[in-house]
Amino acid sequence: MKLRYKLALYNLLTKAIFVAVFLLLMPYFLERVNIIQTDNELIRKREQVIDIIAEFGVEGLMADPANNAIGSYNILKQEYISLEKTETDHFWNFIEITQRMVDEEIIDYRVLNYSFMVDGEIYLLEIGTSLDNIYKTERNIRSITLVLLGLFVIISFIADTTLARILTRPLEHIAIKLKKTKTPALFDKNPIKTTTTDFKYLDRTLGELMEKIDQLFAKEREITANISHELLTPISVIQSRLENLISSPGLDQESAIKVNDCLKTLHRLKSIINSLLLIARVESQEYLKNESFSIIELIREVIDEIQPLAEDQDIRIEASLTQNFEVGNANRALLYTLFFNIINNAVKFSKKADPQKVEITTFSSNGRFAIKVKDHGPGMSPEQAKMIFERFRKGKSEDGYGLGLAISKTIADFHQINIKVETLQGKGTSFILIFSENL
Repeated sequence: MKLRYKLALYNLLTKAIFVAVFLLLMPYFLERVNIIQTDNELIRKREQVIDIIAEFGVEGLMADPANNAIGSYNILKQEYISLEKTETDHFWNFIEITQRMVDEEIIDYRVLNYSFMVDGEIYLLEIGTSLDNIYKTERNIRSITLVLLGLFVIISFIADTTLARILTRPLEHIAIKLKKTKTPALFDKNPIKTTTTDFKYLDRTLGELMEKIDQLFAKEREITANISHELLTPISVIQSRLENLISSPGLDQESAIKVNDCLKTLHRLKSIINSLLLIARVESQEYLKNESFSIIELIREVIDEIQPLAEDQDIRIEASLTQNFEVGNANRALLYTLFFNIINNAVKFSKKADPQKVEITTFSSNGRFAIKVKDHGPGMSPEQAKMIFERFRKGKSEDGYGLGLAISKTIADFHQINIKVETLQGKGTSFILIFSENL
């Protein structure tokens, strides 16, 4: 999961926990707040009634003073008020929940009881609000709160995701730079645009690391090239002396056989050194890429050279080269070596295949020119396929030195050609070469 989504989900989780706790506590707080608000409203109405009595007297409120009492409630019976004389000797001032009979209907009210004295007479004032009205207000507040909480969670999640995407965008740019880097020398050292110090430090550290790795690779290539050069000279001297020795007329047959075996060993050693030297030179980018030619014509030349060897082993090479691709920035000799190694490798593994043939086809992959070389040989396991381009890895075959495909991969990387391997044990192997648009 991407970092941006982890951050957004973390923020969402914390908000969800907050909302859950709030929902658990909300009924209690809503009840308390609603009761306090209701009580304050009852007290406010009580003060209004007292002000009216102070201004107009008790008689001003009573339509029939002879009854010594008044009572009134609204049409929905949600509120009521009553004022009557009382014989009590003490004064009341409290709020309670009680039931009242209104038009033969018993209704629960929250009632403010307040007694006061006017002209030596004690009056009891009751102001009540229906509990149903209180609960309805509480439900409305709860519904509005839930809607607002839901909107808050949704909007905050979108905002957190957007903010996390903006904040982690430099990290994506760094990852893209790393993914596009074929070799440490090609790493983009231009600093990323960001105001986050951590990302700047990471980008700078990666650049320094790539530079150190490139220096180590350069030293390795230099050592490989120097050793190869140093080894070729004594090998050539030994080979020359052995060739002179084998042509000597006084050499017996048994010694000649031994000398010939030594020459074969020297030849294999010389081939290995030349291969390592080629890899080192390609990796050091000592070759120029300034030639223009047709890939199809190049492949046909490779097929013409390998064809006699394939026919000797009853192996058919079927080429379906329906598309052409003209390269303008390449090294023809290196690409010839690339295709020769891959096609020759396919022929080598087709000796005991069924059918004994190698198929070469051209096609388009995401708008890019591609070539597929397929054999019907024994195939490889996933573990073998991962190591196929490593040096001195020969797979199941004991022929060669395990450098042919390593050379091919080095040349492909040098030309920005992507090589994919599709293989299945018992079904064969396919090498797919996808060319860059820059060629």
